[in-house]
Amino acid sequence: MRVWRAPEDVPADLGRTVVTIGVFDGVHRGHRAVLAETVRQARQGDLTSVALTFDPHPVLVHRAAPIRLVTTLADRIDRLAAAGIDAVYVQEYTFDYARATPREFVEDQLVARFHAAAVVVGEDVRFGYRNSGDGAELERLGRRAGVHVTLVPDRSAPEGRRWSSTWIRELLASGDVAGAARVLGRSHRIRGQVVHGFRRGREIGFPTANLTGDGLGEVPADGVYAGWLVRSVPGSKAAEYLPAAISVGTNPHFEGTERTVEVHALGRSDLNLYGESIAVDFVEYLRPMLSFESLDGLLRQMDEDLRVTAEILGVPTAGRVDPAAVTAT
Repeated sequence: MRVWRAPEDVPADLGRTVVTIGVFDGVHRGHRAVLAETVRQARQGDLTSVALTFDPHPVLVHRAAPIRLVTTLADRIDRLAAAGIDAVYVQEYTFDYARATPREFVEDQLVARFHAAAVVVGEDVRFGYRNSGDGAELERLGRRAGVHVTLVPDRSAPEGRRWSSTWIRELLASGDVAGAARVLGRSHRIRGQVVHGFRRGREIGFPTANLTGDGLGEVPADGVYAGWLVRSVPGSKAAEYLPAAISVGTNPHFEGTERTVEVHALGRSDLNLYGESIAVDFVEYLRPMLSFESLDGLLRQMDEDLRVTAEILGVPTAGRVDPAAVTAT
């Protein structure tokens, strides 16, 4: 899949396209209905499917409101590629860009830049200056420009709530990663670079890969989870999935103050992940973060966490590793 970040990246001989528009944060079930229709129309017409997405999130520009994206931009692009999109245009979202009228947006970007023959969007689409354009306006402008417009109806859960990024954030804020996976259609993922921690885990038989700071994606509520540590296989596009127990929080037993994500790959003492970019998939919430009266109490609970994690993930049970066998430096 091609990724464009500036007008000059778009090839002059692009040809006609089918364009879809949105932040696509999370690329959840609702988004995938729009993407599937975009890809279907493009393939049917032998056209190029293009996803126009935005970075940073418009909310960060217009409201300066704190919002954590469900997925990182890199994972968003990967998910768009997995949906079958041929090219992604990452539009830098600025106040100047947001001043374009709906007509300017259609004529200057969709038609002049992307040569759109068709546009596929959700029925709740808003675009142009102060979100003054809606689906009806897009259809009107499309007819004027010779662009066919498809408004895809919202997709909802059986209980009636619309699939949305907002819903996912609510579920993650409560630690309900299984519920978030239901809306996403897959496990929730964060991504970051492994950094050095206090090395307490390796000293007691639970070495961890530590992630911290902004830019990871939406980190679920504090607690312990079952999931997967996902790393790239060197020299390949393949990924290696390692069953893992995941701790999110400040580590109250050791009176920590910095919120971190600590990932223990079950039974592995041979991993040296410092400086490596990894992904973490959350499968199920196990328990809250706790402070124990003794180290033995903590260790007994961590042993149980490993047992339950293995059971949930359907992998062999693994106990603590020998601290002397840990190879990370």
